Amino acid sequence: MQLAEILLEPWTHPYWKVMRQIGVDGAVGVLPRHYSDWRTSAAEKPWEYGPLALYKHHVEDAGFRLGVIEDNPPMDAIRLGREGRDEELEDVLTLIRNMGKLEIPVFCYNWMAVLSWLRTSIGLPGRGGALVSGYDHRVLHEASLTPAGEVTEEELWGSLRWFLERAVPVAEEAGVKLALHPDDPPLSPIRGVARIMRSVDAFQRAIDLVPSVANGITFCQANFALMESDVPSAIRQFGTQERIHFVHFRDVRGTADNFVETFHDEGQTDMLECIKAYYEVGFDGMLRTDHVPLLDGDNASVPGYSWNGRLFAVGYAKGLIEAVAADAAKSGMAAYISVAK
Repeated sequence: MQLAEILLEPWTHPYWKVMRQIGVDGAVGVLPRHYSDWRTSAAEKPWEYGPLALYKHHVEDAGFRLGVIEDNPPMDAIRLGREGRDEELEDVLTLIRNMGKLEIPVFCYNWMAVLSWLRTSIGLPGRGGALVSGYDHRVLHEASLTPAGEVTEEELWGSLRWFLERAVPVAEEAGVKLALHPDDPPLSPIRGVARIMRSVDAFQRAIDLVPSVANGITFCQANFALMESDVPSAIRQFGTQERIHFVHFRDVRGTADNFVETFHDEGQTDMLECIKAYYEVGFDGMLRTDHVPLLDGDNASVPGYSWNGRLFAVGYAKGLIEAVAADAAKSGMAAYISVAK
């Protein structure tokens, strides 16, 4: 597996250089919206070839390998099965085709209609006074419906099948793997909008809708920890099917309707056993740390993505990966993990 970091900061940023200094060369990118009006036509969308090619080149110039796009064109009409979904689908397929041309192998997307990932707090006290985010469903329990109105699970399952039947063949041809992210939080409904990717069984159903190695998942550990107490078992279930295409390495404490995010070494998941499970199933994709606490003196332009917190998380993950690799080598296992050093 390859340790990676998401490049949320635009252009060459000091944090990019710090990541290279500590041995991270895998990059998870977002759509280059800032490239759509620089060196390209302002009319170009960030999923078109020109902006995406420039972005990849820029990331590689900084010493990274761009392995995942964790972002998408607008998709709510697709998710809701409503007017405009054909136009949205064409934009998503354009992105997938261009990723294939540029040899960016994984597209991370989600099926959270209307409401993306949600937190009700971003400044709760954590260990030593570090600030963490959390979710308490009581805060939104009486909230009104969104403008989308009632959205049922049946509608979302129908739209997911419609999407996969059209996207998976294009992804296969392009050599791109689709990696479906869990609902965050894995709770349904929220403000009248159902959320379907919230159980191990649901993910098995999703990959069985259109069987293909191109139809896989983003294994976001904290979400699976809120669905299933035995996270390593879930890793083995999907990993042995070769359906884990990307990993978010993070942890929480609590339940789906009331949880806080934690440092990577203090949550409810056995993180070492998770790394062992990835190793055992031969996972060879990118793993990135995610959603870290805010330490004193640090800042985060995006909640959960502060500099120093991410440095701690990367070091912790790197240590676990190297420890498991060393144990495996001593025991004569044939599998191999490559860690940037």
